[in-house]
Amino acid sequence: MFYNVLYPLADTVNWFNLFQYITVRSGGALLTAFFISLMIGPDMIRHFKNWQHGGLTVKDILPHQSKQGTPTMGGIMIVASFFISTLLWADVTSSLVWLVVGITLGFALIGFMDDYLSLTRKRKSGISGRFRLLLEATFAAIFLFALVQVRGESEATQIYFPFIKEWIVPLGVGGFIAFGTLVLVATSNAVNLTDGLDGLVSIPAVIVAASFAALAYISGRIDFTEYLNIAYVPGAGEITVLCAAMVGGVLGFLWYNAPPARIFMGDTGSLAVGAMLGAVAVIIKQEFALVIIGGLFVLETVSVIVQVTSYRLTGKRVFKMAPLHHHFEQLGWPESTIVIRFWIISLLLALIGLATLKLR
Repeated sequence: MFYNVLYPLADTVNWFNLFQYITVRSGGALLTAFFISLMIGPDMIRHFKNWQHGGLTVKDILPHQSKQGTPTMGGIMIVASFFISTLLWADVTSSLVWLVVGITLGFALIGFMDDYLSLTRKRKSGISGRFRLLLEATFAAIFLFALVQVRGESEATQIYFPFIKEWIVPLGVGGFIAFGTLVLVATSNAVNLTDGLDGLVSIPAVIVAASFAALAYISGRIDFTEYLNIAYVPGAGEITVLCAAMVGGVLGFLWYNAPPARIFMGDTGSLAVGAMLGAVAVIIKQEFALVIIGGLFVLETVSVIVQVTSYRLTGKRVFKMAPLHHHFEQLGWPESTIVIRFWIISLLLALIGLATLKLR
């Protein structure tokens, strides 16, 4: 909004020229989202603590039952600050901006429904797994179909492979929607699975969002994309602002989620964050980079898949408990040790993922 309202007045007020720069607006979006989260946090925690009193905020099959009663649905802080900051700092005439905002809010709604049903005990486990996947796939398919309309079939439906120069595969509309749906649903649920310890998911989410802010900025610059031999996506630079807003919103949430957590993210936040990251990856054609940069989320998901598959086939468990962070808890690692080591792994994977830009 600042860009749309103030930048046209640059001839009258010279310093309004600053609003043309994506880097300036991204910094503003990050700080705005961060301070919005900080400001609304205390009231939200107090309100949710009263409202959710007696509710199931920690699933009874998980460790940390001593944390039962800590309010959840803190993801509303993230989504609200992300949305407001985006409205203020992004180009609100950009279709790509609204596509990302839409899919983020859509998955936040699914997470909210899941959290609400669990808390009110109307359905102990929340939305059934199959119905939730159906909702996620539907929202994802709508987003992807709209993306094809915005960018055009020939541009939107191509996928690019890392490490292999100029290997571009056209999937067609049906193939692209199927592939993109897999990316969005997998990413959102991978982030959801990782959200199991105080602060565990926040810093990896910040690292991945910051990495994709850089990738979105590069993807929107034809000079950079030609040099790095990656897909040029007109208008992708605006996605940088949204990624920065997500970074700020998550950092503001972490202020209250740092151990001992005063509030949990809940499915409301984890599904929204994951969907946003997956959507950005699909738009800028960096789906395979997401697998590396968000590798921690992949590891957590794979641990669940391996555990379930092994138990069904052999009756034996590979891990003491899945997802992976619970395995290390059962081994006796302190919670803070697991969280910080996972943060380190996430940072290293992000650096490796970004380094692949030159390996083409």
